Amino acid sequence: MPTHSQLFTALFSKHYMWLRQRVNNTLGCEHSADRITADAFMRLLGLQNLNEVREPRALLSTIAKRLMINNWRRADLERAYLATLDDEPANTVASPEEHAMLIESLLQLDRLLSGLVRQAKQVFLHSLFDGWTYEQIARRLGISKSRIHQHMEQAYLACLLALAE
Repeated sequence: MPTHSQLFTALFSKHYMWLRQRVNNTLGCEHSADRITADAFMRLLGLQNLNEVREPRALLSTIAKRLMINNWRRADLERAYLATLDDEPANTVASPEEHAMLIESLLQLDRLLSGLVRQAKQVFLHSLFDGWTYEQIARRLGISKSRIHQHMEQAYLACLLALAE
């Protein structure tokens, strides 16, 4: 039976160019395609049972799609964060290090809330970041205060479960 390293090398040799071309066709950027493809193979390398992979192209495609989605999500969050900075006084702008840490925190919060419906995320974020009262959120989103309480409960539960992991 081949070793993990031998299996990975064979999969890499056979599928790297195929995946890179596929990602490049989607993104239209060779640099991004190189990075996504490398990240996909790094994830593949981290799998324990490579000998059980029956459809390597399907697996690699799925990994690459998830990585692209994560990159798009990160870019969306970063654009939203930068848009909010435009509204802030110049002396409150974060350093590059603080900026990176804030983006990572926002991404972590986004992953944490990923199981919630869109409206629950909106309620939680308006309460957390905008400081809106439940009444303000209810008025803005056109839902009842009791629904706001339900959404906040769901969001808090998601946070608690993530902390327990």
